Amino acid sequence: MERVIRPSWQIVCHVNEIPSPGDYQTIDYLGESVVVIRGDDGGVRAFTNVCRHRAMRLVEGPMGCARKLVCPYHAWAYETDGRLSGVPMKSEYPALKLEENGLVPVATEVWHGFIFVNLAPGGFPTVTEMMAPFEGEVSQYRFEEMERMAPVRLRPRGVNWKNVGDNYSDNLHIPVAHDGLTRLVGKTYRIEAHGWADRLYGDVVKNEKQNFWERFYRSHLPRVEHLPEEAHGRWLYYKLWPNMAFDIYADQIDFMQWLPISPTECLLREVAYALPDSRREMKLARYANWRINRVVNAEDTWLITRVQQGMQSKTYGNGPIGKSEVCLRSFARKIRALIPEARQPFQPAPGWSKTKHN
Repeated sequence: MERVIRPSWQIVCHVNEIPSPGDYQTIDYLGESVVVIRGDDGGVRAFTNVCRHRAMRLVEGPMGCARKLVCPYHAWAYETDGRLSGVPMKSEYPALKLEENGLVPVATEVWHGFIFVNLAPGGFPTVTEMMAPFEGEVSQYRFEEMERMAPVRLRPRGVNWKNVGDNYSDNLHIPVAHDGLTRLVGKTYRIEAHGWADRLYGDVVKNEKQNFWERFYRSHLPRVEHLPEEAHGRWLYYKLWPNMAFDIYADQIDFMQWLPISPTECLLREVAYALPDSRREMKLARYANWRINRVVNAEDTWLITRVQQGMQSKTYGNGPIGKSEVCLRSFARKIRALIPEARQPFQPAPGWSKTKHN
């Protein structure tokens, strides 16, 4: 996790969720809590959610608004730009320099309105760099104008985080395990591996075998004027290195990230965004989209849970990767380059890495 997740970019929220000075959102991962806050100057910054005095968490909960970040332990006060501006009984600390004890900054990137943070930047490409090959396609959806549709959902899963990502990029299980998605997009589903991001897509087709909600979505989705015809019925997916994904539809977009907790646990963090649209048909299409994907998500949960159970067997090593599984191959290549243990067919003995690479 230190070699892969810590130096990678993680999505937190959209700029429209922190429109005013003092508005903030938080994300917790790898034992860190990060606060993304709108400054009095309008800028977006991120800091670790830790008072420099006694390590007290400054804020609790996923969001809020504060003129200053005031520690609930000893009332040290920080400005929205991270500066330490108030210390009660300051005479108790004669050597304390306010300018040297501001909040610890965390790297941020804003990409098409979405805010990302990075605990140790420099190891991997930025989101802008990862998504550069798809800029023309993405820009037409007007992400910058979108608003959150519902609160962030946090769903614990008893699986290794990589199993979630592998399942997301796995193309060969679609016709086997996802009857509804197969009926919806037919044989149009395709995958592509592009450097640090995968592109997957399928086009909604007319199919007499589709169930009620699949037909309902296809027939009720209204025209979205700023999108070209080919994007109207396209279900487009991007998986970004190493643990994030955007599901892009004409009616809305969903993001999902799978944050590692332990070797056999992770936390799914999901939320949907959409352009303001009061049309009844659009509201109905979005509901149908949710009904369809609720089934797909349940099927995937069943799959990855049983994969994780099977991986507990000492008889299982590395399984083969098919010729068409280009996304799995791309991810595995990167993981094996970063983690020598991953190159072994079976779990190596404790201390193997130090013995072989010191």
